[in-house]
Amino acid sequence: MFKHLFKMIWNKKKQNSLLIVEILLSFMVIFGVFSFALNSYNNYAKPMGFNYNHVWAISYNHTLETQNPDSVTLVYQTLLRNIKSMPQVVNAGYHSGNVPFANNHNTTGLTQKGVEVTGINNFFADENYINTMGTTMFSGRWYNKTDPVIKSEVIVVNKMLAEKLFGKADAVGKMLGDNVKTRQRIIGVINDIKTDGDYQRPAYALYNRHDTASYKWMGKILVKVTPDADAAFEGKLYKLMANTFKNSNIEIEHLDNRLVAYNKFTLVPLIILSIVAAFLIINVALGIFGVLWYNINKRRGEIGLRRAVGAPGAAVSLQLVSEAMILATLSLIIGAFFAVQFPLLNVFDLPASVYLFAMLFAVIFIYLLVLVCSLYPGKQAAAIYPAVALHEE
Repeated sequence: MFKHLFKMIWNKKKQNSLLIVEILLSFMVIFGVFSFALNSYNNYAKPMGFNYNHVWAISYNHTLETQNPDSVTLVYQTLLRNIKSMPQVVNAGYHSGNVPFANNHNTTGLTQKGVEVTGINNFFADENYINTMGTTMFSGRWYNKTDPVIKSEVIVVNKMLAEKLFGKADAVGKMLGDNVKTRQRIIGVINDIKTDGDYQRPAYALYNRHDTASYKWMGKILVKVTPDADAAFEGKLYKLMANTFKNSNIEIEHLDNRLVAYNKFTLVPLIILSIVAAFLIINVALGIFGVLWYNINKRRGEIGLRRAVGAPGAAVSLQLVSEAMILATLSLIIGAFFAVQFPLLNVFDLPASVYLFAMLFAVIFIYLLVLVCSLYPGKQAAAIYPAVALHEE
């Protein structure tokens, strides 16, 4: 039976080629949608790694007129003490501009034993970061006030980077980098945090200890507040900042609000892909309907003759449905060849399991789509009466 069906499809290869291409394109787009969706879901299922609730990010410009380093340090330290002394403040600390969900990235790279690692997020924070953000250390410790007097430079890395560089071995105490002049000793490994929203995975990260020379360009203060902190307190906080930095552009943002906005921005590509996939699915569905309907009208004499010699209606319907499924199979074989290249070549640096499951779901989806679209035309073919079909012929 299958040999006969293949022969019939081959005899109409020009007619079926367009449908094969449509199904192939739909498979590739749906494969992309499922890959994006599965990767986003896997990232969403992972913990955020820190508590962003009731954390505010204050943006400011350095507008102090004094250039004396001691005076600048005194102003910034006094400001931080004043913020911490407010009743609704749990903790606060200075941070570089790339705070979570700010869409601001400062990336760098390094070489460790000849292995180059790029795309590392470079953060600068003070000793208050851990308590303010509510994150935890995987091993080692965070910075404290004694670190600036240590002769050798120290650094904190996240768990993801530590595993990349040192595998399962403890990274604490090891030297980071191959350049002798810029090497740093790792004093702690912090647990991974997702700074780019719920749907993005954590990235490699370096956490640098900010010093007094960093005050002029840090640009952010992270403030952990109590749940009862309201608009009135926010006004007081803004006034304190405005009195310290005259003519400065001061903005107070809530990280939970920033997260909602960032998540919406992240989902835009998935929405666009879904819309494109929907149009292609509709196009393929109409194509299958059209081709099968055309086949029924062109082959009414053939169908009537088969019915006249005793073929049941179910067999006629099965033939048309089987032809459509074989066309889908030919398209999927070609599509699977291209799709399997993604995990083999590590395209977009996604886990291989994401691509494999996306491929499986896309194959199942295409088969279901073709089956549903071919059932009704097959039923119509089975309802053709032999006498009527042969009389028309």
